[in-house]
Amino acid sequence: MKIAEIRALTAEELVEKIESAKAEYQQMLLTHAVSPLEDTSRIMKARRDIARMKTVLNEIQNAK
Repeated sequence: MKIAEIRALTAEELVEKIESAKAEYQQMLLTHAVSPLEDTSRIMKARRDIARMKTVLNEIQNAK
């Protein structure tokens, strides 16, 4: 996800996206443990997307 797309979301939408991204990330880790993923860079990208969303959410919460 691009940072511009993340900043366009509201705080509630960000919380939902973070939770779904975390669940997807955990699922990828479990799948990768059983059989290797075709594109292992997806794990790193997912982790970075979660971090970006958390950063923007923190910025929104601190601005209030």
